[in-house]
Amino acid sequence: MGGFNAPPVDPFWLNTGESLDSWLDTLSSGLPLGIDSEFERTSTFYPIPGLVQISAGEDVRLVEPSAVAASHRFPALLEDPDRVKLLYAMSEDLELFREWLGVTACGVIDLQIAGAFCGYGLSAGYVTVVNELMGVALSKDETRSDWLKRPLSLAQQQYAMADVYYLQPLYERFVEQLEAKGFLEAMREETAQACTRMATREDPQSYYLKVRSAWRLSKGRQAVLRALCDWRESRCRELDRPRNRVVGDPVLVSIAEALPRNRQSLAAIPGIPPGVVRRDGEALLAVIDNVINGEHRPVEPIPPPLSKKEQQRYRSVKAVIRDVAETAGLPLELIASRRYLEPAVREGLKTGSIPSFLKTGWRAQLLGQRQKEMESILNE
Repeated sequence: MGGFNAPPVDPFWLNTGESLDSWLDTLSSGLPLGIDSEFERTSTFYPIPGLVQISAGEDVRLVEPSAVAASHRFPALLEDPDRVKLLYAMSEDLELFREWLGVTACGVIDLQIAGAFCGYGLSAGYVTVVNELMGVALSKDETRSDWLKRPLSLAQQQYAMADVYYLQPLYERFVEQLEAKGFLEAMREETAQACTRMATREDPQSYYLKVRSAWRLSKGRQAVLRALCDWRESRCRELDRPRNRVVGDPVLVSIAEALPRNRQSLAAIPGIPPGVVRRDGEALLAVIDNVINGEHRPVEPIPPPLSKKEQQRYRSVKAVIRDVAETAGLPLELIASRRYLEPAVREGLKTGSIPSFLKTGWRAQLLGQRQKEMESILNE
């Protein structure tokens, strides 16, 4: 790997779409682009872009959001599957580009995932990895800065440049390690799958399944909760406000449990803010009425906690995966996180088969004959 100098001290800004397009046109098509973004989301549903940083080798640009929005080349590069883009912990950045620019990024390498394949934790931060791998101590002082204000301080600008400056050398180090470990294609496969998941918005009618505390509700009340969550998603997008600023999850659960049929009953629900009753009371009551008196599709039940038998099988299957992970030098969560493994084991006890995501791609190759061992556990 070629040596990298210290990151630039003097910021170089691109303030128009034309200047951004012109700079991108000067870059070699084979050169990976490092990309990061700074945004605010404290009081809005959608992220508000504050800054986009792009690196090409040691060349770094800070780009005004207005320039990105006016650019033709940048969205096209994001969507080009043949142009390598390097990001770190990419999910929020890809969501920003999807909602703001309407683009689905392809050809992206998430270096946090790459680091996980190299033995770092799946949640290892950029600052930590740069320090361990490059021997550079980066400041965290500007992490929660106001990125919407102008002008940005010099410290903010230097922090923002450092966020993309080390992406290419990290990538080169990771590629060397992944080739040696035989996980380079697995990393690319995993990142591509993550990009695919980020390509579409979450189904608003599925949000209620995340409210795990509501599993005790009857199916009818879960249908009401599903409709309430769906209504809130639409309301959040309409107002551009976070979910808890419209109606929080606990309040929606209480409403679904109480099934109020008038404003007085709604206002009597413990914990419901008076402003919610005043502003959205009629809409909430209409949602409830529509579910009770109308037709609705069958409700997928909110999963309850694992039963004793399910917990035993879960721990046994997890132990097999942990053994494989330790042998391969990978984090257990990279192979099978609890989020995916718990429901998969529950389903596997019904079908007698291990989860499908463990039977395809790099996971299937890694687990090999241990898949039969896991199936035996599920069929005990």
